[in-house]
Amino acid sequence: MGDGALRELTDAVNGSSGALGVARPVDHLAPEMLATSPDRFLNRELSWLDFDARVLALAANPDVPLLERLKFVAIFSQNLDEFFQVRVAGLKDQVAAGISTATADGRSASRQLREIRERLLDLTAAAEALFADELVPALAAEGIEFCAYGDLDDVDRAWVDDMFIERIFPVLTPLAVDPGHPFPYISDLSLSLAVVVTDPVTGDRRFARLKVPDLLPRFVALPDGRRHLPLEQVISAHLGSLFPGMDVGAHYAFRVTRNADLTVEEEEADDLLETIEIELRRRRFGRAVRLEVDDDVTAEILELLIDELDLTEADLYRCRGPIDLGGLFSLLDIDRPDLKDPSWGPVIPARLAGVEPGETVDIFSVLRDGDLLVHHPYESFSGTVEEFIRQASIDPSVLAIKLTLYRTSSDTSIIQSLVRAAERGKQVAALVELKARFDEKKNIGWARQLEQAGVHVVYGLMGLKIHTKTTLVVRDEPDGLHTYCHIGTGNYNPRTARFYEDVGLLTADEAVGADLVQMFNLLTGFARDPHFDRLLVSPRTVRPGIAELIAAEAAHGTAGRIVMKMNSLADPSLIDALYDASRAGTHIDLVVRGICCLRPGVPGLSENIRVRSIVGRFLEHSRVYHFAHGGSDGDAVYYIGSADLMPRNLDRRVEALVPVLDPELQARLAEILDVNLADDRLAWSLGPDSRWSRVRGETGSDTHVRFQELAQARRR
Repeated sequence: MGDGALRELTDAVNGSSGALGVARPVDHLAPEMLATSPDRFLNRELSWLDFDARVLALAANPDVPLLERLKFVAIFSQNLDEFFQVRVAGLKDQVAAGISTATADGRSASRQLREIRERLLDLTAAAEALFADELVPALAAEGIEFCAYGDLDDVDRAWVDDMFIERIFPVLTPLAVDPGHPFPYISDLSLSLAVVVTDPVTGDRRFARLKVPDLLPRFVALPDGRRHLPLEQVISAHLGSLFPGMDVGAHYAFRVTRNADLTVEEEEADDLLETIEIELRRRRFGRAVRLEVDDDVTAEILELLIDELDLTEADLYRCRGPIDLGGLFSLLDIDRPDLKDPSWGPVIPARLAGVEPGETVDIFSVLRDGDLLVHHPYESFSGTVEEFIRQASIDPSVLAIKLTLYRTSSDTSIIQSLVRAAERGKQVAALVELKARFDEKKNIGWARQLEQAGVHVVYGLMGLKIHTKTTLVVRDEPDGLHTYCHIGTGNYNPRTARFYEDVGLLTADEAVGADLVQMFNLLTGFARDPHFDRLLVSPRTVRPGIAELIAAEAAHGTAGRIVMKMNSLADPSLIDALYDASRAGTHIDLVVRGICCLRPGVPGLSENIRVRSIVGRFLEHSRVYHFAHGGSDGDAVYYIGSADLMPRNLDRRVEALVPVLDPELQARLAEILDVNLADDRLAWSLGPDSRWSRVRGETGSDTHVRFQELAQARRR
């Protein structure tokens, strides 16, 4: 099974007849039936797994530098962890609750779980085979080795023994299971050892669980820096010291994944901050949804684990190699630039770059001269967005700063800028989304730090996540108050801005500023039916606005043209709108990085729709929506912003899309879309049978390399 899946990856990467995914054809349906059949939609969960398969294909690509290939195995593994924590957990909850409602593609929760498992058995086997049979030997040839404790010489073994005694042994806690000790709680994603010990006096056999601590990297580097030993092997070699006087028998590594999605009854929450903190504590005790275990585990141990964790055989995944390949990230610190992508230093846009090195340009005067479009990571986040907020925080003419904070990092200057602004007496409001999945705890910390500095902090909205990425600056100038804005597609996070591809608009357009004033008043106070002149804002106007633009383009028939770039496309009603446009003859290109529930290229349904995905060094994250005749006067329309075309973004989140009106900036966006559509190195194409195939052409066009070249040329 693993070899077959690995061949599928290799074939697809090499551009042969192979393709990724499970074929789900619609040949049995007549064209007139397609408009109403559930088969016109692809399944959301299976489509996500197809995306993770494309990530894994990067690890199988010999053109990718070796340590980068290892990184993509780690990303694949961590993606699956979150998929189980949230998506599989949600499906299991539906089954447990007896919910039988089918998805738009006609699948019940139980059927989805069965198909997910079938697909995952192939994918995880392919990942293990790729790591063990290709990457490990290739790394060894480059002097980077994975070794076993038993293969160490006396000198290395003595070093490992000392390290164990000094760094690991004091924090280990063996937990026995017997009539006086119940089965211990196994925390989410923690690596453990299941150990069988026997009392030599009584002959009693006991089970013990030993948690592998996370105080050290998943793979321990030996003193030479080139050999690496799995942490669980270090502990396994010293089990005798943890169970003195006992006979230590078989031992096996295992890992449990639990439901990690927060369930917050916001209507009943008097204090949302306190409620989130309580739910974070409860998350540790979520229901188990997956058990990973060494492939050679005995039936006895396996039965005990499955019973105690309240799982079934369908939740079991046997691992041929080290469990948790996400731990391979620690090897990326190895100083081997020859095995990594060439380093990239983002450029400062020419309009913000001073004549002399280190010179600061007044960003407000720049924006008064015209809007600025920034494209990360090719253009600097710190030199544009962070600089905009920094200058606002120290400018005596700035009266107010308002910002939405969904995810950020500890090394951002934005928090310090907001604190500085508040300390200088400016009105500062930060909308911190406490429900940002897996960042809840960090966001609580930022919120408290900001509150202590005098920032007005709003903890999201009841029933809605604030996902929009917007900043509003109000400035007192000689002719009155003026607004300056940033609206982007990515989070205010300098760390992810180094490898997430995003776009943002910096503008002094008063109409955009007026809309942001309305939006922030809505988010911080009370408002009903606010009016927006420029912005499309979820949950009110993004869905109808996009639907109207699609319909208007369809009215142009074969002259119509739609290009959309996004992370995910899953909303059934907007997919049907695109199908209608295709039947009207409109030419549609979709660049969808991850989930795509639209089935392209089907005669009578979507023959005018093409779907591709760009997967490479940088994570494609921007949302750009283009309609060739979308304006009321027939002019082209471009929108950018935070919203993907998914029900959650359209109905359950606060999102904002802003039109880009400047012809030069529209040309920049057209260039971004054109480069994506011309790519024949990183691109994958989705077929009508739902399988993804690698795009291979003669131009050798790599989206990420091309944007680096364009950024450098534009800076010059």
